Amino acid sequence: MDRVIIMGAAGRDFHNFNCYFRNNPAYQVVAFTAAQIPDIEGRVYPPSLAGEKYPDGIPIYAEEELPELIKKYDVDQVVFAYSDVSYDYIMHKSAVVNAAGADFRIMGPKNTMLKSQRKVIAITAIRTGSGKSQTTRYVSKLLTDAGQKVAVIRHPMPYGNLEEQVVMRFASYEDLDRFQCTIEEREEFEPHIDAGIVVYAGIDYELILRQAEAEADVILWDGGNNDLPFYESDLHIVIVDPHRAGHETSYYPGETNLRMADIAIINKVDSAEPSWVEAVKEAVIKSNPGAEIILANSPITVEQPESIKGKKVLVVEDGPTLTHGEMAYGAGSIAAQDLGAAELIDPRPYAVGSIRETFAKYNHLSNLLPAMGYGKTQIAELERTINSSPAEMVIIGTPIDLRRIMSINKPAVRVRYDLEEIGTPKLLHLIAKIL
Repeated sequence: MDRVIIMGAAGRDFHNFNCYFRNNPAYQVVAFTAAQIPDIEGRVYPPSLAGEKYPDGIPIYAEEELPELIKKYDVDQVVFAYSDVSYDYIMHKSAVVNAAGADFRIMGPKNTMLKSQRKVIAITAIRTGSGKSQTTRYVSKLLTDAGQKVAVIRHPMPYGNLEEQVVMRFASYEDLDRFQCTIEEREEFEPHIDAGIVVYAGIDYELILRQAEAEADVILWDGGNNDLPFYESDLHIVIVDPHRAGHETSYYPGETNLRMADIAIINKVDSAEPSWVEAVKEAVIKSNPGAEIILANSPITVEQPESIKGKKVLVVEDGPTLTHGEMAYGAGSIAAQDLGAAELIDPRPYAVGSIRETFAKYNHLSNLLPAMGYGKTQIAELERTINSSPAEMVIIGTPIDLRRIMSINKPAVRVRYDLEEIGTPKLLHLIAKIL
C-alpha cells in the first residue's frame, strides 16, 4: 500500500481524495498540505468526510513542512492538487519532493472527473481573473432565455467548518450569511444569486452534482483559478486573457484547459493592445487548432461615473486576480484612469495586519488594494485599511458590493463588468448544438 500526501489549498486536494483515494485499498493518505489560502493548515479533514479507512481523519499541515512530513510518514507519493502556478514553480515543488525520496504526481481527468446525468457546460480559464465568472453569467442568461433550467456548480472554497460545508446551496443572501461566506466566496456566488440562478459549492462534488441534477436541465461548471473541471463536459469553454499574453502556455493547468477546450473566448479585447490579442490568438491556434475562437469585450459600467473625475481615489480590486493571478490592475483601475481620477492612492502605508503581509508577499502591487477577506479578521483588516486611507472616493472593482459586509467611511462607487461578444454572436448557436 502506497503512503500518500496530497498538496492542496482546500479545494482540488479534497476532490481528488474523495474521487480516487478515499476508498482505494492501494493507498493510504497520511496528510494534506495547505498553500495559497491563509490559516487553513493545522486543521483535520474530518472522519465523517474521510471515510471508514480514516477513523481519526487526516491531518492538514503547512506546505513548508513537506520534506519533513515525507520522511516522518515514509511517503511513497506526493500528489500536487492546486492550480494557477507557473511551470517553473511546479517543477521546483517536484524537486523538493523527489529530493526527500518520494514520487511526484499530477492527476488527470480520467481519475478525477465525475459523469453527470445532465448536460454539462464547463467554463475554465488560462489564469485566474481572465473572466470566467462574467462568462458563466452570460452563458446562464443564454440558457435561461432559451427555456433551460440552470444550476451553477462552483469550484470549492471550503475555508470554514468542513463538516458543515459538504453540500452548500445558495439561492439568497441569507444563504451566504448562514454559511458565513468569505469575501472570496461572495464574489463568486452573489452575481449568480442576483440573476436568479442557484449556485452549489462545497466539498463532496458527487453529492453536490446529484442534488443539482434534481433541479436543473443544464449544469454550468464555474471553475476556480485555472483549475480543470471536476465533471466530464459536453461543451468546454476556456477564457484566454490577452493582458497576460504568453501565460496560456506557461501556467498549470491553464494550458491543459486550452488544449481540452471546444471554444476559446479571448476576453478583454476592448482594453488590450491589438498585438496582445493577436499573440494569444496564435497560441490558441497552435495549441488547439480545432477550437472555435470567439473574441469578446469586457465592457465596464460605473455608478455615478461623473463623481470620479478629479478625485483622489482608492481602487479595491478582486483579491485572487491580483495575488496569485499576478495582475497589477483590474476593472477598477481602468475605470479610474478612463474617468479622470486625479490620483490612485497607494494603500500600502495604511495597510494593517494580513493586508500588510499580502503587499509584502506580492510586491508587484502598488496603487490598488486587493480585496482579501478569507475570514472575519481579514475582512476587518481590509475595512481598517480602506478607512485609514486619505481617499476622497473608493472605487469598488470587486464582483460584490463591499459595503454590504463592512462600513466604509468614505463615498464609494461600484464598477461592474460583463461579457460582450464581438461581431455576430455565435456562442448561443454553439451551445444549442449540445442541447
